Amino acid sequence: MAIKLLLTGKTDKIFVKDGEELYAGRISRYISFQLKTLPGLKKTGKMPVESVKEKEGDLALREINENDFVILLDEKGKQLSSVQFSEFISKKMNEGVKNMVFIIGGAYGFHGKVRQRAQLTLSLSKMTFSHQIVRIIFLEQLYRAFTIMKGEPYHHE
Repeated sequence: MAIKLLLTGKTDKIFVKDGEELYAGRISRYISFQLKTLPGLKKTGKMPVESVKEKEGDLALREINENDFVILLDEKGKQLSSVQFSEFISKKMNEGVKNMVFIIGGAYGFHGKVRQRAQLTLSLSKMTFSHQIVRIIFLEQLYRAFTIMKGEPYHHE
């Protein structure tokens, strides 16, 4: 299986870039992993929110193939523990899912057509995080999931 994480817009925060690189490198030891940053939209200040979401959605949908298993990261999604998340990924691997695509949306969330394309929506917390911080939190959880699968001493119950 291969995993791709789609990110909406670049970050100018050094600590976010460092976190992305750290965890992407660690994850790549376990599975084929790609981190893809979609270009941020320009001059959105006067644009209606739905238009912003639609344009961001179009960019994301171009990166998704027909057979990809798509998971949105959204505060309104289903919550899993770290162990449950690891079990979920392991199950999808065993089911023969070839490509899993996770998407972190922009500040306004996802357009309806992106939500329709997704097979699952996950929440990392009941709290709201900036889409910048979510990048690091999710990557750490993905790394943790693989250490749990491998029985490595990173995760403690």
